[in-house]
Amino acid sequence: MAEKTKQHPTELELLILKILWEESPLPVRDVRSRLAERGRDLAHTSVITTLNTMCDKKQLRRKKSGKAFLFSPKIKQERVSQSMLGDLVDRVFDGSASALMLSLFDRSDLDVDEVRELRRLLNQKAKEMK
Repeated sequence: MAEKTKQHPTELELLILKILWEESPLPVRDVRSRLAERGRDLAHTSVITTLNTMCDKKQLRRKKSGKAFLFSPKIKQERVSQSMLGDLVDRVFDGSASALMLSLFDRSDLDVDEVRELRRLLNQKAKEMK
């Protein structure tokens, strides 16, 4: 199980991935400025180190462009979110998706429209499974 959690991006890596999923490829300076816009004002060298570590982990690809390197995501957002959510369900809710959903309902302020949409999605999923 510990092997699985090592594969998940750290909080900073996930933030960088979100930036690059929105727009890529980007040079280090643009990644750094977007991190600062989101409240993570890091030193240029720290951003470079993190980006290079993410390349080593095969989360990003790096391409030379003139004197700079451009970074883009190598992994898809859906794969990361499904993996992290699956790990959460397994570790926190003992594999029970319904326990996760109940916990979400207890913590969220859902309005009537959101409940209707969730019901519609659950019904659609049930039909797909038949």
